[in-house]
Amino acid sequence: MSAEYNPPICISCGKPITTFEKAVHFYCPSCGQVLIWRCEKCRNFARKYTCPKCGFSGP
Repeated sequence: MSAEYNPPICISCGKPITTFEKAVHFYCPSCGQVLIWRCEKCRNFARKYTCPKCGFSGP
């Protein structure tokens, strides 16, 4: 049996986050129910993200 690895996806750009990338993950500051992943590039450029559950937007 083979286990399939599904990498986390950046909520800002939609790209998979690589293993060695300096990404961050945190729960939505507003609702606290959605785990948000952001890649290094989107963090550096302060690209917006939006929580899919409550609509909170952040830099």
